[in-house]
Amino acid sequence: MVLSFRTTLDAMEWEKQCLAEKVPGRLIPLPREISAGCGLAWRMLPEEFEQWQNRLDPARYDQAAAVEQ
Repeated sequence: MVLSFRTTLDAMEWEKQCLAEKVPGRLIPLPREISAGCGLAWRMLPEEFEQWQNRLDPARYDQAAAVEQ
């Protein structure tokens, strides 16, 4: 799964929050067409997304998308 962000600042704030709360995943570069224009996305395994989905604020990211590994 990748979570895309509207801005680079949004992505960096997300990373800081996730690291503090021990949310699995990492920030990765993606083509701007996929990552809502900022070029960064948070990558996590689908099962991790399912586990954490209820505790993640969907207003903080642009969209979630499944990608091939």
